[in-house]
Parts: sequence; C-alpha cells; structure tokens
Amino acid sequence: MAVSRFWFRVSSSGLNNDDKKLRNSEPDTRNPKRETLNCSPPMTSDDILLETEEAMEKSVEYMVHEFASVRTGKASSALVENIDVAAYGTSMKLKQLALITTPEPRLLLIQPFDAGVTRDIEKALIESKVGITPAVDGKLIRLPIPELTEERRKELVKGTRHMAEEARVRIRAGRRNGIDQVKKLEKEGDITQDQRRDLEEEIQKLTDKYVNEIDSHLHSKEVDIMKV
Repeated sequence: MAVSRFWFRVSSSGLNNDDKKLRNSEPDTRNPKRETLNCSPPMTSDDILLETEEAMEKSVEYMVHEFASVRTGKASSALVENIDVAAYGTSMKLKQLALITTPEPRLLLIQPFDAGVTRDIEKALIESKVGITPAVDGKLIRLPIPELTEERRKELVKGTRHMAEEARVRIRAGRRNGIDQVKKLEKEGDITQDQRRDLEEEIQKLTDKYVNEIDSHLHSKEVDIMKV
C-alpha cells in the first residue's frame, strides 16, 4: 500500500483567531524602546519638606567645605586634605595618601604612606590653589604657612563672601523648587489651599534657618581670616 506524503505550508492567514491572539501577545524583542510603566509613588507633602531641607543642608555643607580651603594665617590640615592627587593611575584625595599634621602654628607636615607618591603629592600641591610652595625633605613634605598681609586678608574675606552668596542662591533655588512642588500638589487636588499655605510657611522657615547658618559660618570665617 502506497503512503502519500503531504507537505503543509501554514501561513499567518491560516491561523485561527486564538493562535493570532497568542502570537500578538508575545513580547516584541526586536523593539528595545518598548514603553515601560512609571511605578514610582507620588510625592507627598512630607517628601517635599524633607527633600527641600536636604538640598538646603547640602548647600551649607558645600560652602563650609569651600571655606576650609581658604588659607588663613595658621596651619590647618583642612587646607590641603581634599586636594586631588594623580597617583596609582587614578585621582585620590591627599588625605588618602598621607598623614597631615601641624607640628607648628605655621607649618603643615605631610608624610606619605608610600614614599613612591611623594613627587605626585608635591606636583598636586604646586598646581593647587593653595599658593604655597612645598619643600620636599626625603620622605616628608613641609608646607610653611606665610604671614598674610592685611590686603591679602581683605581679598580672602571678599572671596568667602562670594562663596556665601552662592550658597544663598542655592538655598533660594531650593525654596523655589519646594514651593513649585507644593503648588503642583494643590493643583492636582492632593492638598487644600490652606495646606499649601502652611507648607509654604514651613519652607520659608527652612530657608531662614539655613540662610542664618550661612551668615554665622561667614562671620566666623571672616574673624578667623582677619585675626593676626
């Protein structure tokens, strides 16, 4: 008995409705730009206040960090500890590479943990904004802090005031961003008008608090700079 062989060619037109639905439901891996859902929770009033305060706090911290790099008439490790040094094929902070001490009121002593990076540290100090020429003594680096003239002190005070004003600008930007988010909550019906006003008052209190901190840090730094 002869056996007949039939070859069936199945095309998409030959699929039944269930097969087509199954085929259409499969993910299209050829299109990497498939739309994804945004599952992040909506911002609450507490989130806004917390985010606003964190931004303001970081603004003050950054200013204080800048103040530490301003040279006064006395030696301080903060003057050089955050200088970037090119060593071991990467960039590292000086405090990661050496012990920094102040054996005398006007002398910084830098002791590299590895003598092999001494010249790297020297180069970074020369290229930094510190403005003091280091003296290499074997495995040690000495950084003598010269006396500041009155004119130089006034220039440094002017520079710190500029840093403080930049910090105030960042604080005001944080205030504006916080208030904009509060207004958005009101517009979306998540809070009432009275709640919006209360939140704006809280944001203003935060603004006043951190601006006062800036003024306090600035006053202390000016006194330190002008002290002979």
